Amino acid sequence: MPTDPYAWIEPSLATIHKADWYRSEQTLDSRPGAVVQLEGREVINFASNDYLGLAGDERLIQAAVAATQAFGTGSTGSRLLSGHRELHRELEKAIAFLKQTEDAIVFSSGYLANLGTIAALVGKRDLILADQYNHSSLKNGAILSGAAVVNYAHCDTEDLKRQLAQHRKKYRRCLIVTDSVFSMDGDLCPLPEIVVLAEKFSCMVLVDEAHATGILGATGAGCVEHFSCTGKPLIQVGTLSKALGSLGGNVAGSATLIDFLRNRAPSWIYTTALSPADTAAALAAIQIIQQEPERRVQLTRNVDTLKQLMTQKLSHLKLLPSESPILCVQLASPTDALTAGNKLKAAGVFAPAIRPPTVPTSRIRISVMATHKLAHFQQLVDALGAIY
Repeated sequence: MPTDPYAWIEPSLATIHKADWYRSEQTLDSRPGAVVQLEGREVINFASNDYLGLAGDERLIQAAVAATQAFGTGSTGSRLLSGHRELHRELEKAIAFLKQTEDAIVFSSGYLANLGTIAALVGKRDLILADQYNHSSLKNGAILSGAAVVNYAHCDTEDLKRQLAQHRKKYRRCLIVTDSVFSMDGDLCPLPEIVVLAEKFSCMVLVDEAHATGILGATGAGCVEHFSCTGKPLIQVGTLSKALGSLGGNVAGSATLIDFLRNRAPSWIYTTALSPADTAAALAAIQIIQQEPERRVQLTRNVDTLKQLMTQKLSHLKLLPSESPILCVQLASPTDALTAGNKLKAAGVFAPAIRPPTVPTSRIRISVMATHKLAHFQQLVDALGAIY
């Protein structure tokens, strides 16, 4: 007698519920900002990656509107067919200028940028050395490539060196892959040490600057600039959807690398080009970042202010080490994280619970924005203090 081939889904969902791993959407009813309307209530927003407060900036909105009026709502095809606009090249040149690289290429999302780039660079005869805490897009890009994958302990260059010494000689090419700012922890990769090892063992290095672009470095170019690695032969992946307040992904590097990706990255070749609105908004954001460095200065001040308040008033809580606007309070279990998130929301603070399997330990993730005020931080700290 035939059985229902979908019958396994319901018990699998039940298992997710039982482990407190179940996830669902939370609806925002307003423009992005430090304060938002969440499901009909005004809350202070500590859940956003809009670090510089640009996603609701009128200049980005007007740039998107103007591009839509000029070019329509969609690009209508891949860049190699009907999807290419001069606006795309303007954005790519702006990214390359910001990153101080020879060229750049824009993808329709950061996830697609990682999938396509990794799959294009390495294959079944090759090796990937990956930080164990890398983003899902980096992990899935490695799987898609078909290369052998060896994880090294998080930010542990001694372990990376051991793995390279053991495995590198067995493979044709080797790609070291790491986030620059780890999105669920807030710490930075040891990029200078990784670059030294890459040179010693003849490896390529791909660094995902998603949470660093616009924030770190003297000009906001990211972690590469922050660590004085500008000009090194790196593959710099980024996103337009965080500090740049738009949507899309990008890769910056040598002209040869970018030309190769145009011909071999499947998630660029076979995907509809980024919409005119998103492209124009990201271009406007890059111009603002370059013209208004005070936004980065204010963001740094805000991070320092919140850290000081939490140290003074919440010293009993475990704050994970961070060198970015991402601050995480570690908690004992998924249930504790869910309870804390719900109590914070009831107190007018939106700071989400992050749980396994996304992270190894449960936590409340706090994202600081340049547009937050002192009163916002005080309300957050008071709410956490009332819970714990």
